[in-house]
Amino acid sequence: MLETSTRLLRLLALLQTRADWTGPQLAERLEVSTRTIRNDVDRLRRLGYPIQAEPGVAGGYRLGAGSSLPPLLLDDDEAVAVAVGLRMAASGGVAGTEEASLAALGKLEQVLPSRLRRRVGALHEATLSLPGAAPAVDPDVLSTIAATIRARERLRFDHASEDGTALRTVEPHRLVHTRGRWYLVAWDPSRDDWRTFRVDRMRPRSHHGPRFRRREDPGGDLAGYVERTLGQATWDYRARVRVHAPAEKVAARVPPAVVVEAIDARSCFASVGSDTPRMLAFWLAMVDEEFEAADHPELAEELRALAERYLRAAST
Repeated sequence: MLETSTRLLRLLALLQTRADWTGPQLAERLEVSTRTIRNDVDRLRRLGYPIQAEPGVAGGYRLGAGSSLPPLLLDDDEAVAVAVGLRMAASGGVAGTEEASLAALGKLEQVLPSRLRRRVGALHEATLSLPGAAPAVDPDVLSTIAATIRARERLRFDHASEDGTALRTVEPHRLVHTRGRWYLVAWDPSRDDWRTFRVDRMRPRSHHGPRFRRREDPGGDLAGYVERTLGQATWDYRARVRVHAPAEKVAARVPPAVVVEAIDARSCFASVGSDTPRMLAFWLAMVDEEFEAADHPELAEELRALAERYLRAAST
Protein backbone atom coordinates (compact mmCIF):
# COMPACT_ATOMS: atom_id res chain seq x y z
CA MET A 1 0.00 0.00 0.00
CA LEU A 2 2.85 2.37 0.81
CA GLU A 3 4.41 1.72 -2.58
CA THR A 4 1.11 2.47 -4.34
CA SER A 5 0.53 5.68 -2.35
CA THR A 6 4.04 6.91 -3.04
CA ARG A 7 3.63 6.18 -6.73
CA LEU A 8 0.32 8.09 -6.81
CA LEU A 9 2.01 11.14 -5.31
CA ARG A 10 4.84 10.94 -7.84
CA LEU A 11 2.33 10.57 -10.69
CA LEU A 12 0.40 13.59 -9.46
CA ALA A 13 3.62 15.61 -9.19
CA LEU A 14 4.49 14.78 -12.80
CA LEU A 15 1.04 15.78 -14.05
CA GLN A 16 1.41 19.14 -12.30
CA THR A 17 4.76 19.95 -13.91
CA ARG A 18 3.57 20.24 -17.51
CA ALA A 19 0.38 20.18 -19.58
CA ASP A 20 0.52 16.84 -21.42
CA TRP A 21 2.02 13.41 -20.79
CA THR A 22 1.66 10.22 -22.81
CA GLY A 23 1.07 6.93 -21.05
CA PRO A 24 4.46 5.49 -22.09
CA GLN A 25 6.24 8.64 -20.86
CA LEU A 26 4.64 8.34 -17.42
CA ALA A 27 5.27 4.62 -17.32
CA GLU A 28 8.95 5.13 -18.10
CA ARG A 29 9.36 7.85 -15.46
CA LEU A 30 7.66 5.75 -12.78
CA GLU A 31 9.12 2.41 -13.97
CA VAL A 32 5.74 0.69 -14.25
CA SER A 33 3.50 -0.54 -17.06
CA THR A 34 1.04 1.63 -18.99
CA ARG A 35 -1.76 -0.48 -17.49
CA THR A 36 -0.60 0.52 -14.01
CA ILE A 37 -0.64 4.15 -15.13
CA ARG A 38 -4.28 3.78 -16.27
CA ASN A 39 -5.23 2.22 -12.92
CA ASP A 40 -3.42 4.96 -10.96
CA VAL A 41 -5.15 7.66 -13.03
CA ASP A 42 -8.51 6.11 -12.13
CA ARG A 43 -7.54 6.19 -8.43
CA LEU A 44 -6.62 9.87 -8.65
CA ARG A 45 -9.92 10.64 -10.35
CA ARG A 46 -11.80 9.00 -7.49
CA LEU A 47 -9.84 11.29 -5.13
CA GLY A 48 -11.16 14.34 -6.98
CA TYR A 49 -8.38 15.14 -9.44
CA PRO A 50 -9.86 15.99 -12.88
CA ILE A 51 -7.44 14.09 -15.11
CA GLN A 52 -8.35 14.16 -18.79
CA ALA A 53 -7.32 11.36 -21.17
CA GLU A 54 -7.13 11.40 -24.97
CA PRO A 55 -6.85 8.03 -26.76
CA GLY A 56 -4.64 7.33 -29.76
CA VAL A 57 -1.02 7.85 -30.75
CA ALA A 58 -1.20 11.61 -30.18
CA GLY A 59 -3.24 11.24 -27.00
CA GLY A 60 -2.18 11.37 -23.39
CA TYR A 61 -3.05 12.61 -19.91
CA ARG A 62 -3.66 16.15 -18.71
CA LEU A 63 -4.53 17.53 -15.26
CA GLY A 64 -7.54 19.78 -15.84
CA ALA A 65 -9.49 22.25 -13.72
CA GLY A 66 -12.32 20.80 -11.66
CA SER A 67 -15.41 22.10 -9.92
CA SER A 68 -13.73 21.69 -6.54
CA LEU A 69 -10.15 22.18 -5.41
CA PRO A 70 -8.39 18.91 -4.60
CA PRO A 71 -5.24 18.85 -2.47
CA LEU A 72 -2.15 20.33 -4.09
CA LEU A 73 1.22 18.64 -4.13
CA LEU A 74 4.12 21.01 -3.47
CA ASP A 75 7.79 20.31 -3.07
CA ASP A 76 9.79 21.93 -0.26
CA ASP A 77 10.84 25.08 -2.13
CA GLU A 78 7.33 25.58 -3.58
CA ALA A 79 5.72 25.28 -0.15
CA VAL A 80 8.10 27.87 1.34
CA ALA A 81 7.56 30.20 -1.62
CA VAL A 82 3.76 29.99 -1.23
CA ALA A 83 4.01 30.69 2.52
CA VAL A 84 6.21 33.74 1.96
CA GLY A 85 3.92 35.00 -0.81
CA LEU A 86 0.86 34.67 1.40
CA ARG A 87 2.60 36.58 4.19
CA MET A 88 3.41 39.41 1.78
CA ALA A 89 -0.16 39.42 0.41
CA ALA A 90 -1.49 39.76 3.94
CA SER A 91 0.25 43.14 4.25
CA GLY A 92 -2.19 44.65 1.75
CA GLY A 93 -2.18 46.00 -1.79
CA VAL A 94 -5.38 44.39 -3.02
CA ALA A 95 -8.49 45.23 -0.98
CA GLY A 96 -10.16 42.33 0.81
CA THR A 97 -7.31 39.82 0.41
CA GLU A 98 -5.54 40.34 3.74
CA GLU A 99 -7.86 38.12 5.81
CA ALA A 100 -8.05 35.43 3.15
CA SER A 101 -4.25 35.38 2.83
CA LEU A 102 -3.79 34.92 6.58
CA ALA A 103 -6.40 32.14 6.63
CA ALA A 104 -4.71 30.32 3.75
CA LEU A 105 -1.31 30.77 5.42
CA GLY A 106 -2.65 29.27 8.64
CA LYS A 107 -3.94 26.21 6.80
CA LEU A 108 -0.64 25.75 4.98
CA GLU A 109 1.49 26.04 8.11
CA GLN A 110 -0.62 23.38 9.87
CA VAL A 111 0.35 20.74 7.33
CA LEU A 112 3.97 21.76 6.74
CA PRO A 113 6.61 19.27 7.92
CA SER A 114 8.60 20.48 10.90
CA ARG A 115 11.70 21.13 8.76
CA LEU A 116 9.73 23.49 6.50
CA ARG A 117 7.85 25.06 9.39
CA ARG A 118 11.20 26.07 10.88
CA ARG A 119 12.31 27.64 7.57
CA VAL A 120 9.09 29.61 7.21
CA GLY A 121 9.16 30.61 10.87
CA ALA A 122 12.72 31.90 10.56
CA LEU A 123 11.76 34.03 7.57
CA HIS A 124 8.77 35.48 9.40
CA GLU A 125 10.80 36.28 12.51
CA ALA A 126 13.59 37.93 10.51
CA THR A 127 11.40 40.14 8.34
CA LEU A 128 8.86 42.90 8.90
CA SER A 129 6.05 43.67 6.47
CA LEU A 130 4.65 47.18 6.75
CA PRO A 131 1.24 48.02 5.28
CA GLY A 132 1.64 49.97 2.07
CA ALA A 133 0.79 53.64 2.06
CA ALA A 134 -0.65 53.35 -1.45
CA PRO A 135 -4.44 52.97 -1.85
CA ALA A 136 -5.60 49.37 -2.02
CA VAL A 137 -6.95 48.18 -5.36
CA ASP A 138 -10.40 46.65 -5.79
CA PRO A 139 -9.85 42.97 -6.75
CA ASP A 140 -12.88 43.10 -9.06
CA VAL A 141 -11.28 45.96 -11.00
CA LEU A 142 -8.04 43.97 -11.33
CA SER A 143 -9.98 40.92 -12.52
CA THR A 144 -11.93 42.97 -15.08
CA ILE A 145 -8.77 44.53 -16.49
CA ALA A 146 -7.01 41.16 -16.62
CA ALA A 147 -9.99 39.68 -18.49
CA THR A 148 -9.86 42.41 -21.15
CA ILE A 149 -6.12 41.92 -21.59
CA ARG A 150 -6.61 38.21 -22.11
CA ALA A 151 -9.56 38.70 -24.47
CA ARG A 152 -7.80 41.57 -26.31
CA GLU A 153 -10.89 43.77 -26.05
CA ARG A 154 -10.96 47.54 -25.69
CA LEU A 155 -11.65 48.84 -22.20
CA ARG A 156 -13.80 51.87 -21.35
CA PHE A 157 -13.32 53.35 -17.89
CA ASP A 158 -13.59 56.50 -15.82
CA HIS A 159 -10.17 57.76 -14.78
CA ALA A 160 -9.83 60.14 -11.85
CA SER A 161 -6.93 62.59 -11.85
CA GLU A 162 -6.05 65.95 -10.35
CA ASP A 163 -7.88 67.60 -13.27
CA GLY A 164 -11.10 65.67 -12.67
CA THR A 165 -12.64 62.48 -14.01
CA ALA A 166 -12.47 61.62 -17.69
CA LEU A 167 -13.85 58.76 -19.77
CA ARG A 168 -11.07 56.85 -21.52
CA THR A 169 -11.07 54.04 -24.07
CA VAL A 170 -7.84 52.07 -24.49
CA GLU A 171 -6.35 48.81 -25.67
CA PRO A 172 -5.13 47.25 -22.38
CA HIS A 173 -1.68 45.71 -22.69
CA ARG A 174 -0.27 44.62 -19.29
CA LEU A 175 -0.85 45.07 -15.56
CA VAL A 176 2.28 46.11 -13.65
CA HIS A 177 2.85 46.11 -9.88
CA THR A 178 5.72 48.33 -8.75
CA ARG A 179 6.49 50.84 -5.99
CA GLY A 180 3.52 49.56 -4.00
CA ARG A 181 0.96 50.40 -6.71
CA TRP A 182 -0.84 48.69 -9.58
CA TYR A 183 -0.61 50.26 -13.05
CA LEU A 184 -2.18 49.51 -16.42
CA VAL A 185 -0.01 50.00 -19.50
CA ALA A 186 -2.29 50.55 -22.50
CA TRP A 187 -2.36 51.88 -26.04
CA ASP A 188 -4.56 54.99 -26.30
CA PRO A 189 -6.00 55.20 -29.86
CA SER A 190 -7.21 58.78 -29.35
CA ARG A 191 -3.64 59.92 -28.62
CA ASP A 192 -1.92 57.38 -30.86
CA ASP A 193 0.54 56.60 -28.07
CA TRP A 194 1.16 54.49 -24.98
CA ARG A 195 -0.24 55.57 -21.62
CA THR A 196 0.12 54.36 -18.03
CA PHE A 197 -2.84 54.52 -15.61
CA ARG A 198 -3.03 53.95 -11.86
CA VAL A 199 -5.51 51.14 -11.30
CA ASP A 200 -6.79 52.57 -8.01
CA ARG A 201 -8.04 55.59 -10.02
CA MET A 202 -9.87 53.47 -12.62
CA ARG A 203 -13.55 52.52 -12.65
CA PRO A 204 -14.29 50.22 -15.61
CA ARG A 205 -17.54 50.72 -17.50
CA SER A 206 -17.33 48.10 -20.23
CA HIS A 207 -14.82 45.47 -21.19
CA HIS A 208 -16.65 43.97 -24.13
CA GLY A 209 -15.47 46.48 -26.69
CA PRO A 210 -14.03 45.77 -30.13
CA ARG A 211 -11.18 43.27 -30.27
CA PHE A 212 -7.69 44.42 -31.22
CA ARG A 213 -4.39 42.91 -32.31
CA ARG A 214 -1.86 42.74 -29.51
CA ARG A 215 1.04 45.18 -29.93
CA GLU A 216 4.69 44.66 -29.13
CA ASP A 217 5.91 46.04 -25.79
CA PRO A 218 6.56 49.81 -25.95
CA GLY A 219 10.09 50.28 -27.16
CA GLY A 220 10.57 46.53 -26.96
CA ASP A 221 11.13 46.83 -23.20
CA LEU A 222 8.04 47.04 -20.99
CA ALA A 223 9.99 47.26 -17.71
CA GLY A 224 12.16 50.08 -19.05
CA TYR A 225 9.12 51.95 -20.34
CA VAL A 226 7.38 51.74 -16.95
CA GLU A 227 10.49 52.94 -15.11
CA ARG A 228 10.87 55.92 -17.44
CA THR A 229 7.18 56.81 -17.33
CA LEU A 230 6.80 56.64 -13.57
CA GLY A 231 10.07 58.48 -12.99
CA GLN A 232 9.08 61.36 -15.25
CA ALA A 233 5.59 61.53 -13.75
CA THR A 234 7.06 62.71 -10.42
CA TRP A 235 8.89 65.69 -11.93
CA ASP A 236 7.42 69.13 -11.30
CA TYR A 237 10.28 70.89 -13.09
CA ARG A 238 11.83 69.70 -16.38
CA ALA A 239 14.76 70.78 -18.53
CA ARG A 240 16.64 69.65 -21.61
CA VAL A 241 20.35 70.28 -21.19
CA ARG A 242 23.31 69.69 -23.49
CA VAL A 243 25.98 67.50 -21.92
CA HIS A 244 29.52 67.49 -23.27
CA ALA A 245 30.04 63.73 -23.03
CA PRO A 246 29.12 60.71 -25.18
CA ALA A 247 25.50 59.58 -24.89
CA GLU A 248 26.54 56.07 -23.79
CA LYS A 249 28.61 57.46 -20.93
CA VAL A 250 25.83 59.75 -19.72
CA ALA A 251 23.12 57.09 -20.02
CA ALA A 252 25.15 54.78 -17.79
CA ARG A 253 25.18 57.42 -15.01
CA VAL A 254 21.55 58.55 -14.96
CA PRO A 255 18.27 56.82 -13.96
CA PRO A 256 16.07 55.17 -16.62
CA ALA A 257 13.62 58.09 -16.47
CA VAL A 258 16.23 60.41 -18.05
CA VAL A 259 16.05 60.34 -21.86
CA VAL A 260 19.48 60.73 -23.45
CA GLU A 261 19.78 61.67 -27.15
CA ALA A 262 23.12 61.63 -28.94
CA ILE A 263 24.14 64.81 -30.80
CA ASP A 264 27.52 63.57 -31.99
CA ALA A 265 30.27 61.30 -30.70
CA ARG A 266 31.20 63.75 -27.91
CA SER A 267 27.91 65.34 -26.77
CA CYS A 268 24.24 64.62 -26.15
CA PHE A 269 20.96 66.07 -24.90
CA ALA A 270 19.57 64.87 -21.57
CA SER A 271 15.89 65.43 -20.68
CA VAL A 272 16.03 65.72 -16.90
CA GLY A 273 13.74 66.83 -14.10
CA SER A 274 13.19 67.16 -10.37
CA ASP A 275 10.84 68.74 -7.83
CA THR A 276 12.42 72.21 -8.16
CA PRO A 277 15.13 73.96 -10.22
CA ARG A 278 17.34 74.01 -7.12
CA MET A 279 17.12 70.24 -6.62
CA LEU A 280 17.85 69.71 -10.31
CA ALA A 281 20.93 71.94 -10.03
CA PHE A 282 22.28 69.79 -7.19
CA TRP A 283 21.58 66.63 -9.16
CA LEU A 284 23.26 67.87 -12.34
CA ALA A 285 26.39 68.69 -10.36
CA MET A 286 26.65 65.01 -9.41
CA VAL A 287 26.62 63.90 -13.06
CA ASP A 288 30.23 65.15 -13.11
CA GLU A 289 30.25 66.33 -16.74
CA GLU A 290 30.29 69.73 -18.45
CA PHE A 291 26.81 70.83 -19.55
CA GLU A 292 24.82 73.85 -20.82
CA ALA A 293 21.55 75.06 -19.30
CA ALA A 294 21.29 78.68 -20.50
CA ASP A 295 17.93 77.97 -22.19
CA HIS A 296 16.33 77.43 -18.76
CA PRO A 297 16.56 80.73 -16.77
CA GLU A 298 15.33 79.32 -13.45
CA LEU A 299 17.81 76.45 -13.58
CA ALA A 300 20.63 78.76 -14.70
CA GLU A 301 19.96 81.06 -11.75
CA GLU A 302 20.15 78.17 -9.30
CA LEU A 303 23.37 76.94 -10.92
CA ARG A 304 24.98 80.41 -10.49
CA ALA A 305 23.89 80.51 -6.85
CA LEU A 306 25.32 77.04 -6.30
CA ALA A 307 28.61 77.98 -8.00
CA GLU A 308 28.96 81.10 -5.84
CA ARG A 309 28.31 79.06 -2.71
CA TYR A 310 31.01 76.55 -3.68
CA LEU A 311 33.47 79.38 -4.42
CA ARG A 312 32.85 80.93 -1.01
CA ALA A 313 33.34 77.56 0.62
CA ALA A 314 36.61 77.01 -1.24
CA SER A 315 37.99 80.47 -0.36
CA THR A 316 37.46 80.27 3.39
